[in-house]
Amino acid sequence: MRIAILASEGAPYAKSGGLGDVMEALPSALARIEGNEVILILPYYHKIKHDPKWNVEYIGDFQVGVGWRKQYAGIMKLKGRNDGVQVYFIDSEYYFGGRDTTIYGHGDDSERYAFFSKACLDAMAIMDWIPDVIQCNDWQTALVPTYLKVMYHHLYPHTRCMYTIHNIEYQGWANGGFFDDVLGLPWEWRGCLDMNGSVNMMKAAIETADLVTTVSETYARELMYPYYAHGLDGIISNASWKLTGITNGIDVGTFNPETDAALPAHYNAQTFEIGKAECKAALQKEVGLPVKPDVPLCVMVTRLAGHKGLDLLCYIARRLLWEENVQLLILGTGEPHYENFFRDLANEYPDKVAAKITFNLGLAARIYAGGDIYLMPSKSEPCGLSQMNAMRYGTVPVVHATGGLRDTVPPADENGEGGLGFTFQSYNGDDFMAAVKRALNLYNHNREGFKALQRRDMEQDFSWDKPAERYMALFRQMLTW
Repeated sequence: MRIAILASEGAPYAKSGGLGDVMEALPSALARIEGNEVILILPYYHKIKHDPKWNVEYIGDFQVGVGWRKQYAGIMKLKGRNDGVQVYFIDSEYYFGGRDTTIYGHGDDSERYAFFSKACLDAMAIMDWIPDVIQCNDWQTALVPTYLKVMYHHLYPHTRCMYTIHNIEYQGWANGGFFDDVLGLPWEWRGCLDMNGSVNMMKAAIETADLVTTVSETYARELMYPYYAHGLDGIISNASWKLTGITNGIDVGTFNPETDAALPAHYNAQTFEIGKAECKAALQKEVGLPVKPDVPLCVMVTRLAGHKGLDLLCYIARRLLWEENVQLLILGTGEPHYENFFRDLANEYPDKVAAKITFNLGLAARIYAGGDIYLMPSKSEPCGLSQMNAMRYGTVPVVHATGGLRDTVPPADENGEGGLGFTFQSYNGDDFMAAVKRALNLYNHNREGFKALQRRDMEQDFSWDKPAERYMALFRQMLTW
């Protein structure tokens, strides 16, 4: 099967969050399935173009219609990738060059990704590489299903399109004039993109894609409700017949405590007691906490943003430090008031709290390995990868039972049995505190039960193999229509 995956980011070339991780691992997993031919198309950002480690070959160029204008697009082919995925970059100095290292946050983002969506369809036609299935992701490629149906059907008469929502909070809004000025679609399709007088790209994708997926089973159900859907609950409900949740995996080759080069010691589900103890001691020393092997170390690697549940952690933090003999380590950057809170907390409790307000992948891996309890009280979480990373390294998660957290962390009882971590149902600080205390109680008073839970976490299969098979089942279903 020929599969084209279109996205605005993909590790290791360009990454801002979980989408980048998924676009690194999912294409590889699909390419491992016999009979598949997989390509991944990404923008040729300035940071990729000027990184000497990426060896690319010029394939050709063409003009893309952007409203009444024509814009240059080049096709660059990545050389040297050996996992069966062929990567192409869409080059445009006007849209993707000469900017700072940030991927998003530019005033013309809507136009940049409208251009990219059309350019991907043009590029595949020019290369005479006609896919059986196109899988596109989030708002940045949300125009692909509409363009495919309205303007490119004659070039792709048998191609089916799947649209995947990774985070419905970001929908691709633009003002009403954007329809005429940039999109160049026939007037009769304006209603498909219109929402409250503005253009909403995600709305159009949901309505025009053959199938819609999202990144966990629970999140698919949650999107039917206004609380989670950010105004698109009615659109989602009308399209519920074609909506499926497929829980993401993680790259178990990269996130592997047996081989991770960032760790001071390696271990597996059988040897983790010694290995994690070494990693914990080294981590405590690295971040400036007292090296105390029997004090539970609670950790969090996150963007410091409100929807990550940081208001709950701020609410309980001092009470937790007063009432429990515990250490707390936070790694991340984000909203200034959260950065300042954790800096102040670390200054107030230097022997119990460390706050690393930075982005450091190596330190993140050492935190996954050296921590005892992983905190993830997200207000909403489409899938979440950190909780699976933590379990892969034997760090027990405490999570809010929402989205993918609910699907990947079934609740354990007070003895650590029957699940993979500790959960709380209602989004409030007291329930979060109670869940943390259940985890601490198991650690402090039933260490063997805690170790059994760690071992069970490490033995879970969080690879992309099963999700990839579920994607394939949907691809095959679409091709029968």
